[in-house]
Amino acid sequence: MNEKYIVSGDHVLTMNDKMDVIKNGAVVIQGKKIIEVGDAAMLFKKYPGAKTIGGKGHVVMPGLINTHNHAPMVYLRGISNDLPLKQWLESYIWPIENKFLCPEYVSDATDLACIEMLRSGTTTYADMYFYCDEMAKASKKIGIRAMLGETGFDFPTTAVKSLDEYFKRAEKFIIDWRNDDLIIPSIAPHAPYTCSTDTLKKAGWLAKKHGIPIQIHVAETEWEINEIQSKYGKRPISYLDSIGFLDNNVIAAHCVFADAEDIKILAERQVSVAHCIESNLKLASGFAPIPEMLETGVKIGFGTDGAASNNDLNMFGEISTVAKVHKAVKKDPTVMDAKTVLLLATKGGAKALGINNLGYLAPNCLADVITLDFYKPHLLPMYDVYSHLVYAATGSDVANVLVNGRVLMQNGVLSCCNVDRILAKANLWYKKITAKNPHKLTLTN
Repeated sequence: MNEKYIVSGDHVLTMNDKMDVIKNGAVVIQGKKIIEVGDAAMLFKKYPGAKTIGGKGHVVMPGLINTHNHAPMVYLRGISNDLPLKQWLESYIWPIENKFLCPEYVSDATDLACIEMLRSGTTTYADMYFYCDEMAKASKKIGIRAMLGETGFDFPTTAVKSLDEYFKRAEKFIIDWRNDDLIIPSIAPHAPYTCSTDTLKKAGWLAKKHGIPIQIHVAETEWEINEIQSKYGKRPISYLDSIGFLDNNVIAAHCVFADAEDIKILAERQVSVAHCIESNLKLASGFAPIPEMLETGVKIGFGTDGAASNNDLNMFGEISTVAKVHKAVKKDPTVMDAKTVLLLATKGGAKALGINNLGYLAPNCLADVITLDFYKPHLLPMYDVYSHLVYAATGSDVANVLVNGRVLMQNGVLSCCNVDRILAKANLWYKKITAKNPHKLTLTN
């Protein structure tokens, strides 16, 4: 018999279709699933032997879902800031990755990213990077849920020397992990400007063959718009649609430069958009038309992007920034209200990734649950729980984290891994990277 947990709090945000909030509520978990949600006093009587988590002063909610990331880039956090995306990638990030990228680097960096995400309430992340097998092993060992895809380019990388090698590795990863309960395999051609039409079509064919998602960067910068228009005579989204690439399994990251026709295509093809507002702000890419996408029915989730361009993996920061920036851009304080934003960070993110039993609290849902400790100076008094979660709470307020019914953090302490060992490895990699100083790193010490 699987152990039962009762996760309780002053407020339980179900994020269900009715957006029910249960005062003095609780969530009962058995195995990997939620079995009941309701009044705490009633559930404590019904399940007297269950272990308890949370309690008075806590808010219970679904774990946050990060729909776009490059987790191993935490080891490049703070390198070469304040540059345009193309220059930043080609002159700094890619040369450093070419020097240090290897399975051990990816595994160790993924460990660091995972504990950062868990500590700030993220229980699922979608990622496109290299050596995904190492990422999957690290993520699974720690216990976080992850959608992972091997990133592909038309040119050789440190990870693979040819497109044939790339597709063989990508398909092997898909086959090896397709039945896992935490790891969701995908395929991830980098972008329309780094992948040919043939490469994109082959990635799409492989995704359909295995019934998996596709992750890709799309319409991120003005440079990309001009490049694709010059090469194909169409804007990136229209171009991808013209080659039959866009479908309901595509997760398009960024889409900053999506015009009205692009948005119509995204909605018709049921493409999901991963909105990475803080990365887009830092790189001065622009403001994705998210309110317009929502009005047209486009599926939206939020992502941090990699920590090298953000510079953290804190989804509560993304939530707050999304809510405030779009109000300013639209000159409308009612845009991206707190309930909508929180819904997109939970159930909306799960829908964007194609996971239907995640992101809300109800019987038979996957048991990915967090609590926040609201007994804090910046969270009292509390009149509106949604308002506080979006405009006042931070990732450091997360107290308890469960993924797939497993307790990964309790009372602010991670129990799923050796944190000191992970931090020590991060410092060792820092010393390796700075010792070789491969490309005039922007450093302060």
